[in-house]
Amino acid sequence: MSRPHKSARELMGWLWRGYLRHHIPMLALAIMFMLIEGSMVGAVSYMMKPMFDLVFVAGNTSALGWVSVTFLLIFCMRGLSGMCQKVLLTRISQLTAAALRLDLVKRLIRQDTSFHQTHPPGFLIQRVQSDVTAVNEVWKAIVTGAGRDAISLVILIGVAVNIDWRWTAVMLVGLPLLMLPIGVAQRYVRKKSSQARDLGAALATRLDEMFHGIVPIKLNSLEGYQAGRFKRHTDTFVRSEIRASFGTAVITAMVDIMAGVGFMGVLLYGGAEIIEGEKTVGEFMSFFTAIGLAFDPMRRLAAVSGVWQAAAAALERLKELMDAPILVQEPTDPVDPPKGLPPINLEHVSLSYGDAPVLRDLSLKAEAGKTTALVGASGAGKSTIFNLLTRLVDPQTGSVKIGDAEVRRMRMEDLRGLFSVVSQEALLFDETLRENILLGRTDVSDEELKKVLDAAHVSDFLPKLPNGLETEVGPRGSALSGGQRQRVVIARALLRDTPILLLDEATSALDAQSEKVVQSALDKLAGGRTTLVIAHRLSTIRNADKIIVMDRGQVIDEGTHDELLARGGTYADLYRLQFQDGKTIIDPIGTEALRARTPNNEDRPPSIFRRLGRVLFG
Repeated sequence: MSRPHKSARELMGWLWRGYLRHHIPMLALAIMFMLIEGSMVGAVSYMMKPMFDLVFVAGNTSALGWVSVTFLLIFCMRGLSGMCQKVLLTRISQLTAAALRLDLVKRLIRQDTSFHQTHPPGFLIQRVQSDVTAVNEVWKAIVTGAGRDAISLVILIGVAVNIDWRWTAVMLVGLPLLMLPIGVAQRYVRKKSSQARDLGAALATRLDEMFHGIVPIKLNSLEGYQAGRFKRHTDTFVRSEIRASFGTAVITAMVDIMAGVGFMGVLLYGGAEIIEGEKTVGEFMSFFTAIGLAFDPMRRLAAVSGVWQAAAAALERLKELMDAPILVQEPTDPVDPPKGLPPINLEHVSLSYGDAPVLRDLSLKAEAGKTTALVGASGAGKSTIFNLLTRLVDPQTGSVKIGDAEVRRMRMEDLRGLFSVVSQEALLFDETLRENILLGRTDVSDEELKKVLDAAHVSDFLPKLPNGLETEVGPRGSALSGGQRQRVVIARALLRDTPILLLDEATSALDAQSEKVVQSALDKLAGGRTTLVIAHRLSTIRNADKIIVMDRGQVIDEGTHDELLARGGTYADLYRLQFQDGKTIIDPIGTEALRARTPNNEDRPPSIFRRLGRVLFG
């Protein structure tokens, strides 16, 4: 999708106000050293005249000493000033890039889940890493160009004009003619660089998907397919980069062509004056050196315009991310969180992602200190309720309350301090086992930690780890099994000791033995807490105090396990599908209720096709 280009002044103004102005003293010192370095280039060209006229042509031996010493001083001053300004600029650029990355990360992690659903991790990684690096390099190139190169160019042109302004005019006669083609080339570079940035983000996203999905890729023999897709993305990215590089190269090539035309004109015009004795060899060599040295900074300044166009695309995207509104904000008039074990109430809540409705005028209540289960087909809105409670997203209409407090009116830290969450994706960080449980806390005693490890059954496998609690768990906890990861997350939740527990398919991906151990730990965790459970395995929630049945973002039934079976409906159909073996129902409690719903009170339950049809079509 095309986006309106922002002006260079607007983009650089944003970068200056936000970051560069904090380093004004260092920047001023760097510019001072640039002035010295640029001046020395002009001094070299100026000294060509006495070197040739006084030493080489006139043979003045007394001038040889001071001319030689002057050249030595010039080059020493240039070397030292160049070294100082490069170190200072590198320091400024690295500090600026670090501050920009940090601000960007802080901004991105505050965005709600809908933002991250539309901005994949690879895209955001590309912005934080590559785009910040590109911007960092371009501003340094611009400062260097505007400082050292611009100063050198002005001084060198001044030396040339001082020798002969007509020679200088002949030399630069083609410069105005370059303005239009350079402008066209700049627009071309910006367009292709923008495409390359988008393709780079797509590549990063593809890599993120491939490496996170490496197991299914191998199991389905998709190595060649994925490599082919990555190659096609890479080929397109390479073409865009080459075209952007071509545009930048065209700009410097135009300067070289103009220089060639100018030198030819000066040789034809100035050479005749030297032959006729109107000008000395020293004057020509000083002019020739000044103009020759001037074209290096001129080429770099021309290249900076191309580099700027390449980085402007990156800077635009960074500014867009920084300006993206944060929809879930801290309250302006916060209230205190509820005390004790609070109930949970959702009243007439509606939520849509774009044009897709997720919750439709939904109301439900989870009683304090009891376990409430949410069941229903995928897409019914169960996980969205968890997101609403923890303010990962806000509803468009309706009220979400914990106790008597509206969640929107609580501070984020206070609100999320009420919850412990255990989900089917047991996310661990690439740190030690201890750090994954403590998460930076330093107020936990060894006795408290041991109690938590025992309750979560982490102590069962801890002796098998090479370094115990100091064992590195690997990226996403890859060094542990699924059951072990779940137990670590449960230990983390136990340590938080919050009044509300959210369980999202916490045992769905485990084998029978691991499920039994994890379920035992979950039972201990849920004791004395207000607990909400999302479950597809109905066996795990038969003892829940209340079961809420959801469909298409609405509550369609609720009650205990026995009440729902006796009443029939969606829950009974789901239960029948999961707990019938084709002849008898594996549930003595619900057998009579299900037989009562069988046509003609037959002992044999309906066929699998009839059951499936009833679930699908009512």
